[in-house]
Amino acid sequence: MAQTPAAAPTAAQLDAVKSSVRKLLHQPDYDDGSAGPVLVRLAWHAAGTYCAETNTGGSNGAGMRYEAEGGDPANAGLQHARAFLEPVKAAHPWITYADLWTLAAVTAIEEMGGPAIHWAGDRTDFTDESKVPPRGRLPDGAQGAEHLRFIFYRMGFSDQEIVALSGAHNLGRCHGDRSGFEGKWVNNPTRFSNQYFKLLLANDWKKKTLESGVEQFVFVDEDLAAEGEEEGGEKAAELMMLPTDMSLLSDKAFRPWVERYAQDKDLFFEHFAKVFAKLLELGIKRDANGNVVNEENVEEGYKSAPKKSDSAQAPGDQNKGQIGHEADPLKKDNEKFQRRKSGAKL
Repeated sequence: MAQTPAAAPTAAQLDAVKSSVRKLLHQPDYDDGSAGPVLVRLAWHAAGTYCAETNTGGSNGAGMRYEAEGGDPANAGLQHARAFLEPVKAAHPWITYADLWTLAAVTAIEEMGGPAIHWAGDRTDFTDESKVPPRGRLPDGAQGAEHLRFIFYRMGFSDQEIVALSGAHNLGRCHGDRSGFEGKWVNNPTRFSNQYFKLLLANDWKKKTLESGVEQFVFVDEDLAAEGEEEGGEKAAELMMLPTDMSLLSDKAFRPWVERYAQDKDLFFEHFAKVFAKLLELGIKRDANGNVVNEENVEEGYKSAPKKSDSAQAPGDQNKGQIGHEADPLKKDNEKFQRRKSGAKL
């Protein structure tokens, strides 16, 4: 096995990792045929634990390898993203999980038609869970505008940046057995665009209560549905929005940015690239040469954690505290999460 280098990897090594990520994106048996959206969610949830006041959390350390963070109900389903990347880790064992997860996300975004996002490496992997942030720092889609501000202001984002980051909902879908919500935001959830903002403004969204008791908003294009029936094809898929998505319309500070991004794809891409790069750097301190100088990085160097299982349900813990049968505890926690009966707080 290759030895972990003492310093951060070279550009050539990183290019090889990106090439490996591109090759794994096509997953015909997963969701809408791509691993890209869930890889983006993995990086966002890894970084979105940051708290500016306490300077804790963030993408450094890859804390989601431990049950304390990985078992947060908000991270349900991300075991699939981590498992998708295990073959890449096997091919490039020198890279840290913290670098791999974030690099995979920016690679996937660009490969799915999104903007090029500045990325810098040199993150390390925590050797234990002592620096893993507490649960509850990620957003709850059942809430409204003030909840979004509470979550994102804690990380140091502005109203404009909150809306720009929300544009990641152009990708992927929700799953009833994970977040409790069900469906996709846009018709093509594996292509990065500004369609999320266009649809948010254009459609007549109706509140719908799922069997779990969770409320979301839905829209079905009746014309497309009728055309599908006439031609013997499938009915048009129901699109959905979360209560937090709808709050972008009802809030007077958020809505102007929704309108601007719906009208100007280039502006959205420019702003998203900046704010996503900022997200991945939260909690990371660098010197003049770009080297990470966080305490754990200086003490341990560029330390890559050992590879885990290629399966989303690993047979056992590799090290004390790491997630082993990770799908089971996530499922149990998420069953509690789904039992929310409160409606949208707009």
